[in-house]
Amino acid sequence: MDDRGVTSGGPDSWEPGDAAPDLGAGGEGIPAAFGPIAGLRVLDLGTMIAGPITAAFLGDFGAEVVKVEHPELGDDLRNWPPMKAGRSLWWKVTARNKKLITLNLSTDRGRDLLRRLVPRFDVLIENFRPGTMERWGLAYDELAQTNPRLIMVRVSGYGQTGPYARRPGYATVAEAMSGVPSFTGFPDKPPTFSAFPMGDALTGLFAAYATMLAVYERDVRGSGRGQVVDASLYESFFRIVEAQVIGFDQLGIVKQRRGNRMDEDSPRNAYRTADGEHVAISVGSQRIFGRLARALGRPELAEDPRFGSLSRRVENGDLLDAMLAEWFQGLTLDEAMRRLEEADVVAGPVNDIRRIFADPHYAAREDIVEVPDPDFGSVRMQGVVPKLSRTPGRVRHAGLARGAHNEEIYRGVLGLGADELEELRRQRVI
Repeated sequence: MDDRGVTSGGPDSWEPGDAAPDLGAGGEGIPAAFGPIAGLRVLDLGTMIAGPITAAFLGDFGAEVVKVEHPELGDDLRNWPPMKAGRSLWWKVTARNKKLITLNLSTDRGRDLLRRLVPRFDVLIENFRPGTMERWGLAYDELAQTNPRLIMVRVSGYGQTGPYARRPGYATVAEAMSGVPSFTGFPDKPPTFSAFPMGDALTGLFAAYATMLAVYERDVRGSGRGQVVDASLYESFFRIVEAQVIGFDQLGIVKQRRGNRMDEDSPRNAYRTADGEHVAISVGSQRIFGRLARALGRPELAEDPRFGSLSRRVENGDLLDAMLAEWFQGLTLDEAMRRLEEADVVAGPVNDIRRIFADPHYAAREDIVEVPDPDFGSVRMQGVVPKLSRTPGRVRHAGLARGAHNEEIYRGVLGLGADELEELRRQRVI
């Protein structure tokens, strides 16, 4: 019995809220229970990125995540480049810290096994097209009958309701629908999208945050009941555009593409240095502009009426950009950064990944960590963010092989025998 009065014994006693057992290998020397949400159990049915990254964010801080994959096809993310020796390196990051099982949810026996697992989990994450879980007889209301504490996190392109709900959704299309590309990029070029699936990661953050809100309401406020978290890709983008909505509502503003510049901030751009690098600058106040003027060796610019306020600097943005471009072209990156730092200007190099790997600040913050991996010995990937002072998260291991924890879960949790497992494999259920 733990300090909450919960008794842990055989497989059937493994319930939400119990002390977390170590269900698998990896991360030697690190106890199974770590981080601020150790003991929270998450069943990850997601595929590709948005659903699985939600589970990964929770797993980074100690949640016991069990990921489900199709027994033959696996997760499509396993086929995403970059590849090494036939294995996806992207998978190694998104599936880190997870216990992996296989289960064919398109079969009756597969769905029955899932129903048996559900009472033992706090959270279920899925990102199928809306209506899929209902078609399988796995709607929230049905699952909640066996586990009323269950929190179901549903990630989709357009949400579970509304006229677009059944549309397929990828991050690129959701980004387009959010309006963000309409003002991202250069005015003489097409709209620009983020060069990675930012919508998936952004939605994963919103979904993980909402999951913990639901856990707090259930366990701390004490309702004892789960609920559905409905997270959509397009709404995650739409939420962070801030003044775009109220600006149109009150002033009719339709933000346009201006390259790296903004109507709210000037100068704001990336400037090329003499050695071919780039420095980003953002000057959001007159005080910081005064510092920049001193760094340029032209303190009088701060008093120049053309640059005497934010609105005037925006109006004369072309002139400011030309001045800065000329100044940077005469300095190397290191020289420019030294002068800007001495003047306390908000500026930084435009890093590529090679520079990041050599950056002492990244190293000091442990933003890149070395992680045990059975395929490659160890791999390096992003560390856990944000940082918690007393109960930090950890990366125990990289993404593992398909079905790596079938024995631990099906035998150790559900109590299935060896013969039954073999029969399930023969029938391609697991």
